[in-house]
Amino acid sequence: MQSVGNPSNHGLENHGLHNLRTIYWNLTRAQLIEQAVANNEGHFSADGAFIVQTGKHTGRSPNDKYVVQYPGLEDLWWGKVNVPISSEMFERVYSKICAYFQGRDVYVQDLRVGAHPQHTLPIRVITEKAWHSLFSYNQFIRNTPEDACKQIPQFTVIQSENFQASPAEDGLRTGTFIIVNFPKKIILIGGTGYAGEIKKSIFTIMNYLLPIQGILSMHCSANIGQRGDVSLFFGLSGTGKTTLSSDPDRRLIGDDEHGWCDDGVFNFEGGCYAKTIRLNKDLEPIIWDATHRFGSVIENAVFDTASREVNFDSDAITENTRGGYPLEFVPSHVREGRGGHPENVFFLTADAFGVMPPIAKLDQAQAMYYFLSGYTSKLAGTETGLGEEPQATFSTCFGAPFLPLHPHVYAELLGEKIQKHNASVWLVNTGWTGGPYGVGTRFHLPYTRAMIQAVLTGQLEGVPFRKDDYFGLHIPESCPGVPAEVLDPQKTWSDPEAYARQARALIGQFEKNFKQYSEKVTDEVLAVGLH
Repeated sequence: MQSVGNPSNHGLENHGLHNLRTIYWNLTRAQLIEQAVANNEGHFSADGAFIVQTGKHTGRSPNDKYVVQYPGLEDLWWGKVNVPISSEMFERVYSKICAYFQGRDVYVQDLRVGAHPQHTLPIRVITEKAWHSLFSYNQFIRNTPEDACKQIPQFTVIQSENFQASPAEDGLRTGTFIIVNFPKKIILIGGTGYAGEIKKSIFTIMNYLLPIQGILSMHCSANIGQRGDVSLFFGLSGTGKTTLSSDPDRRLIGDDEHGWCDDGVFNFEGGCYAKTIRLNKDLEPIIWDATHRFGSVIENAVFDTASREVNFDSDAITENTRGGYPLEFVPSHVREGRGGHPENVFFLTADAFGVMPPIAKLDQAQAMYYFLSGYTSKLAGTETGLGEEPQATFSTCFGAPFLPLHPHVYAELLGEKIQKHNASVWLVNTGWTGGPYGVGTRFHLPYTRAMIQAVLTGQLEGVPFRKDDYFGLHIPESCPGVPAEVLDPQKTWSDPEAYARQARALIGQFEKNFKQYSEKVTDEVLAVGLH
């Protein structure tokens, strides 16, 4: 067994891995790209980014995610999101994947999650392919070479795209699996090359550890203005977290996952993972530049085999094309990955019905209601099994697939922190207007940016707000840079009765979904949905 790179003092035998061929320890970005090229794992774009294909899985596979059930884990939110399996089933798959790695090369990265020095988590990512190691190197917080070799991981990911479980023998749904074992501090990923599974499995871990300590873990992006004002952007994939937080006039703390503790917010990660479908250089210059340079990873994008120019407009492989790059590729990022308490919190939704207003200010009860509801539309390609059209969905706390604990734990923490630090909460629809998906159009990004900018600069403070007739939301009557009719969704529809039917249908879905939380919220919060 040969070791190359910067070996750790904590060997792989501690994870049950033996008789390996070559262990590539903590290689640098350039070294990993050299390995990926030598292994024929992808291609260079014209600008030097590394283009890869993730096989049959071009998005997350939520139905193949499992949590090992132990007596001490009764507080977990068991169900569709956290499907329990026995420790015996885990050990069987674990022994098989360890046997699979014998005689093979592996790539190891010793990294950290959590930019706050008091809330950082040492992790290890072990992969079969060099590009998955490169993705992890870009995505998480990197150690110094000295710290990497001394670090003892608290959680370890073992991932192989090519290893498949046996559903009949192992008791799993398919050959693909993401298995989280909290007591053993191990995550097993097999049968999928989609790098997002590595990222989101670690997010799941943080969503378990931090709330127990009174720290809110959040599926949101965060940035900071020139006067030190912090803003959060909650939302599921495709709603605009990365796009709206990547603002040339503000510094980026992080684009996807954060914690909110006693002294402010902090990024979990050291990189960004942006959707790149229909990426526009003029509208999203920061993401464009970051994905057009050596060291970035581009997943599942179509490119010209001669010129190596990437066609970001093509969804021939998937709608869920992705660009992974380190935070230092964003010129105006916050190097320390931390900021103060947020002044503004934005809930982003992509409303496929086309009836939600583009922006509305929420009171405390509405903030709790819409956070627990987590309404948006799942966009094609972000998960296995989705069709071509978006589907209306309710993903509690804007991140249900990654929540090990009951949603009320996160909601109560958010409510406490919003109230304590007097944060303003806004609902922003980045979805459709003038009709539902297929009839209406997506909100014009410059208008959404103008509304966000108006909030951040205080330009809406003296503007009258009106209460809409259907959702009871408070909508500004005017906003600089935005036509007045755009602010009122009813006025964008040619048929007012059609709008009313769609709005009532969506309200009915809200009410049906919220019944599951009725016993754990106040009457005031419950009343938000009763219109």
